[in-house]
Amino acid sequence: MHGKRIVLCASRKLEEMTALIEKQGGIAIVRPAQGTIFSKEGELEDEIRAVIAMRPDWFIFTTGIGVETLLEAAERGKVKEEFVRTIQHANVAVRGYKTIAALKKIGVAPVAASDDGTTKGLIRSLRMHSFADKRVIIQLHGDTAPTLKQFLKENGAACTELLPYRHVAPDSDILEKLYEEVTRGEVDAVCFTAAMQVRFLFSFVKEQKDIELFRRALNEQVIACAVGKVTAEALQEEGITRIVAPELERMGAMIVTLSQYFERQS
Repeated sequence: MHGKRIVLCASRKLEEMTALIEKQGGIAIVRPAQGTIFSKEGELEDEIRAVIAMRPDWFIFTTGIGVETLLEAAERGKVKEEFVRTIQHANVAVRGYKTIAALKKIGVAPVAASDDGTTKGLIRSLRMHSFADKRVIIQLHGDTAPTLKQFLKENGAACTELLPYRHVAPDSDILEKLYEEVTRGEVDAVCFTAAMQVRFLFSFVKEQKDIELFRRALNEQVIACAVGKVTAEALQEEGITRIVAPELERMGAMIVTLSQYFERQS
């Protein structure tokens, strides 16, 4: 990684990742693409009450922390028992082992689950079920899950989203700077640690810049590096075909895997 310029799109654990990059001889460039996260206290409690009144046919949970945040909000709103009963009386689908563990605590076992922790895996598990005229609640956390929502819409579901947090887009000046660095070949790799970073960056480029030029730069010049399967999947959905990702889904492992990739290329 000697002399390589590595962009970090994360907003946390930056010191640790920077130290790892520098230890490998690289240069870390911080370009947060995650935005700010705000709790939706009060507003979220009202949304949960509306869900309880709706009596949905399905719940689709995508993150363990999202499940826990919803349960905490229900408890604050003094409707936790009703909310848990509502979930228990519905069909439940999940993505990720942390999500399964969070639901197990309230006695809920999914009828469908992703076999590999990705949204594509989740959709595969849902294909055997009918969603015509079904009321479906989708818990999202950062990633907007466009392919999941499209699948449900095409199969006749009426979907309602539950977002435990409100995400505000990152500074557009930072995204513009990153776009210029990538398209001009001024950086060697861009590291994404969450699907949300991919969504924000690509949404900005589609609206403000040349998306085809950006995709081509990432597919031919600059390496896109993902922390794990879900983030890699978000990149694939945006048309990125050359992605480096570690087997162990950790930030440290991502940096090491990227360093090994450069070693093989030299």
